[in-house]
Amino acid sequence: MGIIDDKVVLITGSGRGLGRAAALAFAREGARIVGLDIMTEANEETVALVRRAGGAMTGLAPVDLTDPEQVRRAVDDAAAAYGGLDVVHNNAAVVRFGPMPDLSVEDWRTTITGELDIPFFVSKFAWPHLVRRGGGVIINVASIAGMVGGEVPPMVAHSAANAGVIGMTRQLALEGARHGIRVVAISPGPTLTPLSDRDLGDDHAARAAITGKTLLKRFAQPEEVVELAVFLASDRAAFITGANYPVDGGSTAW
Repeated sequence: MGIIDDKVVLITGSGRGLGRAAALAFAREGARIVGLDIMTEANEETVALVRRAGGAMTGLAPVDLTDPEQVRRAVDDAAAAYGGLDVVHNNAAVVRFGPMPDLSVEDWRTTITGELDIPFFVSKFAWPHLVRRGGGVIINVASIAGMVGGEVPPMVAHSAANAGVIGMTRQLALEGARHGIRVVAISPGPTLTPLSDRDLGDDHAARAAITGKTLLKRFAQPEEVVELAVFLASDRAAFITGANYPVDGGSTAW
């Protein structure tokens, strides 16, 4: 038996990276997964991987998670897929990096929308489904950028958005407690996903600067981050809410 048998888990950004790893990990522990993504083909690949491993998953794509009306419809469809929602894993994000003098207003607004609006929209429209279920769990994937500054890459918008996610987590935990809804945040440090690998390319100096800030001197693999999410979604974590957990190889320890 898994630690989250028969719970229905909604995962955003399930087409690749941390979202795909989360889908596989939650399904391994007995959950039924509904994955939302803008990329149809990648999401279908995740669905196939989960089913091939013996899990249950339904994919809904393409969904533009920056559009609140599309989010509302997708969340309602996700709840209908397996008769309700128990866990919301807010993983999807859109981010643009740059230092203060060079970051455009468009890049700022794209990042705030892509990293702060998305989890708000998904949580807002999932909230009534969780209340009807008698409670549930919302897991917000933030970043250590919401806790500390960083030189590489320059991240003023990324830092502001994720500080917002962490603050929103605390407030939603307060408001959700009376409904049996727990809300927690996970703040990964440098994690090697297909997207980050593409962006860094052959820039070995940037890679060294990023990993040099960790105590373990390496990037995390997605699987090393999502195991915490699985635990926090389970009843074993029933007394945990309103907290933010860095998974950062010691980046914020010094």
